[in-house]
Amino acid sequence: MKIKNVFLALFFSTYIMLAFAQEKPTEKKTEVIEWMTITEAFERNQTAYPKKKIFIDFYTDWCGWCKRMDQTTFSHPEIAKFMSTHFWNVKFDAETSDTVRIDNNIFTNPRPGVKRSTHQLAANMLNNRMSYPSYVFLNESNNMITVVPGYYKPIDFEAIIKYIGLNEYLNMPFDQYKAMFNGDIKE
Repeated sequence: MKIKNVFLALFFSTYIMLAFAQEKPTEKKTEVIEWMTITEAFERNQTAYPKKKIFIDFYTDWCGWCKRMDQTTFSHPEIAKFMSTHFWNVKFDAETSDTVRIDNNIFTNPRPGVKRSTHQLAANMLNNRMSYPSYVFLNESNNMITVVPGYYKPIDFEAIIKYIGLNEYLNMPFDQYKAMFNGDIKE
C-alpha cells in the first residue's frame, strides 16, 4: 500500500511539474507599416542611407475604401513587410488643414474648415484627379514615378508594390510584369 501511495504521489507531482513547465506558445510577430509624415519621408531621403522610394497614401476621413485598404491590404503581413523594407511610407489626409513644407515649397489647404476642401499637396501630386484612395510613388530622388488610384486586395497590391519597389518599372510595362508575376500572397 505504501508503494502505491509513493507511486501515486510521484505520478501526480510529475504531472503537475510538466503541466506548469510547458512553454506558452510564442506570439507571432505581426508586421506593421511604419507610417510617417511627408516631411519626415523627404528628410529621411536626405539623411538616411540607403535612400528609399516614397509611398504616399492619399486618403480622407469619409472614404470607406480607404478604411478598407487599411483593414485588409496595409495590415497584411506580406504587404507590410515589403513596404517597410522598400519604401518610406506616408499617410496623408487629402483634406488636412495642416501647412506642409517640402524643400522651399509651402502647401496649404486654401479653404481649411470647409467640408471636402482639398489640400494643395494632394491636388498637386494627384494631378487634380481627386480619387480616394490614391497612391503616389516617388523615386529615391523624390521625383514622381506614378499615381495609382483605387482599392486593391493584398494579392493585387503585391504586384504593384513589387513592380515599383524592385525597379521593374524601369524594365517593362506593368501589364507585361503582371502577366508573369508570381507573388507570395495566395488569396
